[in-house]
Amino acid sequence: MRVKLSKLPLRFTILSTAVLVVAPALVLGLFPRSNASGLDRLVGAAAMVQSFASAANQPVPPLWRQRLGEASAQRLWRQQRRLWWQFWGGHGDAGAYLVLNAPANLPLPANGLRVDDLLVVAPDPLARQLLRDQLKVTRRAPRGMEQRCSTQLRQREAVLWNGTALGQMLGPLAPVVQSVQHGCLLLRSERQALLWQGEADATEGLLSRAPTPIPEPVLQPLPAPLLMELQGRRLDLLTRGLLSSQLVRQSLAQTYGLGPQQLTLLERTPFQLRLRAVPTGRFQAGLELQVPVGADRSRWGSLLAGLRKALLDQGLMEQELGPTGQALQAPGPATTAPTSTWSREDGMVVGGWRWFQAAGAPQLLLFLGPVPTQASVSATVPQADWRLRLRPQAMLKASLLPESLPLVVSRSAELQLLGRTASGRAGERQSALAGRLDLKP
Repeated sequence: MRVKLSKLPLRFTILSTAVLVVAPALVLGLFPRSNASGLDRLVGAAAMVQSFASAANQPVPPLWRQRLGEASAQRLWRQQRRLWWQFWGGHGDAGAYLVLNAPANLPLPANGLRVDDLLVVAPDPLARQLLRDQLKVTRRAPRGMEQRCSTQLRQREAVLWNGTALGQMLGPLAPVVQSVQHGCLLLRSERQALLWQGEADATEGLLSRAPTPIPEPVLQPLPAPLLMELQGRRLDLLTRGLLSSQLVRQSLAQTYGLGPQQLTLLERTPFQLRLRAVPTGRFQAGLELQVPVGADRSRWGSLLAGLRKALLDQGLMEQELGPTGQALQAPGPATTAPTSTWSREDGMVVGGWRWFQAAGAPQLLLFLGPVPTQASVSATVPQADWRLRLRPQAMLKASLLPESLPLVVSRSAELQLLGRTASGRAGERQSALAGRLDLKP
């Protein structure tokens, strides 16, 4: 009996040791952790990074063929079992870099280099040298959203971008999206749709916590002839980036009488911005900004008075009615009020504004292009501060999309993006994002 008792702790110790050693090994074997330790360094040097799931039964991606050659691409693709990446540097015209896990004894392909445990293949020798030079610079470790996204890029399909990438894709439109200059989205596909959830910051490197996610939106097609609709609780969503320039603020004040008081009125007003296709005439589309003025109608009247003087000084002519003589229509009970329609010397209408009553509140519609014949009043989007809906295929057909947008965006039938913004310390802004692309025409 004494012998049995003395052996029991020894057996228990051996069993415990085996569990502690074998169990983690089994877990690592069933759920292998992606190393990709070089990814943190690449994230610091990239304007945008995207991860992709690999599948040996799928065709070899075109980027692999372009960077590795046909034979090497076929061989490595069959061996690929992990995620792979592509990223774009700060020089937008350099093209995409291919990044993958590859055996350490694999000979470097043309324009290839090792970044820790990753193989990176540049589009050309100059791009390779630019990356080598960037990686020599000591950078701080990723933090906040950047750190969270770097982890996600190792584990699933995701995309990370910064202000440089937005500038490359959107060109002069980039200042309008100041609140999402730096962002990260987790991607998943569902039938003919691409869905995402993520976050964005207006400032790089914020030590912010992850925001509460927004549920993925359901499909809500934008009816023709509308090409785009952006709806938000505050107009500063659009003006913040534009008004960050002192030169722009001075020009608005001197030319149009939009000083600090008028700009404050604009920034805190809810809005709907619409781009409407125009089937005939000189305009391809008309732009409309609709705002519920509420108790601020007199202040808006003063703002328009200053705008009227500036337009007259520029040689435009004011008319009481549009050339069609049609009254503005709105859903439900609506009445029209005095309006201003502005035209050039040749009689072509170029814009104006109209007052009307809808949903029990005074509304103001400002427009560029032909006189609109219908206004709409949309409810505030639940669980979001703003919502963007657009029809990229239709906009591309009308040459109204930036050419540098990714093909998956420009060729989609519908795009919807929701955002919920929270202000941090010292004016820092962080947004939760959710959206979907519907690819089926």
